Amino acid sequence: MPPFLLAAARRVVPLLAALSLAATTAHAAAPQLKTQAPGWYRIMLGDFEITALSDGTLELPVDQLLTNTTPAKTREALARAFQKAPVETSVNAYLVNTGTKLVLVDAGTGGLFGPTLGKLVANLKAAGYQPEQVDDIVITHMHADHVGGLVNGDQLVFPNATLHADQRDADYWLSAANMEKAPEDAKGFFKGAMASVGPYVKAGKFKSFTDDGEIVPGVRARTARGHTPGHSTYVVESRGQKLVFWGDLMHVAAVQFPDPAVTIRFDVDPRAAAVQRKRAYAEAAKEGYLVAGAHLAFPGIGRLRSQGAGFVFVPVPYAVPR
Repeated sequence: MPPFLLAAARRVVPLLAALSLAATTAHAAAPQLKTQAPGWYRIMLGDFEITALSDGTLELPVDQLLTNTTPAKTREALARAFQKAPVETSVNAYLVNTGTKLVLVDAGTGGLFGPTLGKLVANLKAAGYQPEQVDDIVITHMHADHVGGLVNGDQLVFPNATLHADQRDADYWLSAANMEKAPEDAKGFFKGAMASVGPYVKAGKFKSFTDDGEIVPGVRARTARGHTPGHSTYVVESRGQKLVFWGDLMHVAAVQFPDPAVTIRFDVDPRAAAVQRKRAYAEAAKEGYLVAGAHLAFPGIGRLRSQGAGFVFVPVPYAVPR
């Protein structure tokens, strides 16, 4: 090698080595962020805009919570889905923009369940809406992970909204007498409902129903009692397209789609809850409409097909709304 090239190489090689080391060191020193993208996802249903809103996730020891089965069977079903207990479980809510009304389906946990939840309002804003714009809130039932986000302390988070729920759920969960009779580990359900729904009742913004019927044009309540005394689903239809919001008709997809008879300790009437689940699954699979589940992996929207004695959930494909 000519002397001048040898001299140049002696200067360049150490420089390249130093730059490489610096780049490697800088990359290794970058902190892990451990954050997530804003949790919202949007589809069109006819003329209606549907926005899935994540309230966050929590770990559930489902092998200890599911009933009408055994922990071993639960763990086997989870393993087939590449999961294990505790299962990372989504808490979802949904926003329906009909063009004339903005309707929120369930309201998340608020501050009742810790730092991995309570994200609904932030995700609502990230999706382009403000809490003050919500006209109506339809509640599938009054468990705290569905109503906790209604209030911040004693202030209404959705000050211009009318709250709708089945009267049977209100009669059950807002009753001090029922709370007194409940087991100690169940009293929190009553306290959460009273603290979250009570301010809307006091403000004259609570409207109950006792039967199936239309809440606003295109959004209809349908009773599905069992999980709670007034558990409801909501049917949304536009231009021949249909989506049914299930609430807590199911909790653990890997277990309860293959075997709809499996129930959970949170069911007030497990037998009725199982009947409602089987009926909902069969109808959805037969008719092919969309369903949305509060505890399906976010965004929790898809369709069902029958498979043997059970069912398979097919999530909607990712798409940009048009």
